[in-house]
Amino acid sequence: MGSDGSFFSTSMLLVSRYCRASMAQAGLFITFEGSEGCGKSTQIRRLSEFLRSLEREVVVLREPGGTPIGESIRNLLQFDKSAAAMTPEAELLLFAASRAQLVRELIRPALARGAVVLCDRFLDSTTVYQGVARALDSSEVRAINDFAVGETLPDLTLLLDLDAAEGRRRAAMRKGPADRMEQEGESFYEAVREGYLKLAAEDSGRFVLIDASSDEEGVESAIRNVLQERFQISGKGEAYGIH
Repeated sequence: MGSDGSFFSTSMLLVSRYCRASMAQAGLFITFEGSEGCGKSTQIRRLSEFLRSLEREVVVLREPGGTPIGESIRNLLQFDKSAAAMTPEAELLLFAASRAQLVRELIRPALARGAVVLCDRFLDSTTVYQGVARALDSSEVRAINDFAVGETLPDLTLLLDLDAAEGRRRAAMRKGPADRMEQEGESFYEAVREGYLKLAAEDSGRFVLIDASSDEEGVESAIRNVLQERFQISGKGEAYGIH
């Protein structure tokens, strides 16, 4: 029994180490959503710095963009003068094209090697901006989204919620010219906010609503609390995928 017990104990220790190593390689896909001026870029930067301090590989991406093809599409969508004549259907397909490239070129490989992927917007933006605010058929938008991303869906979506008027005020304070989306009217952004809130209510397992009216530190604290609750990620001890 002594030798058998010793063998059993050693085997269990090896299994435990294997499981811990497997967890350490588990990728995590977190997306940030919200209307203009809600502070997504700031919070992505803060979260990436925090996760890197825990010695985790972090890949920060944005939509549209992230790849050479995606960045070309981004410029067309946002700043190209010819885009003034763009139809909602063409806009939808361009966003989907950028996303399809991003998923296959960067997101899937990063997750496969165990990285944390933080993405500024993903398919929910298309559901809301093109499906709700542009009033395109929701079933068609869903089908195109599904085709673009396949089975690659976020583990967590942080919705930074902010009053539409306040968001526009904040966005107007940013440096640089307003892009095509930022030039939309107030009713457009009211529809965007309502669309996001409806999505969050329908998929509470993936979405977490964050009050973005607080200061940067308050929003960051709320996000950290979500990571602790969902994935046991904190600055103390062991965490999901962090050893």
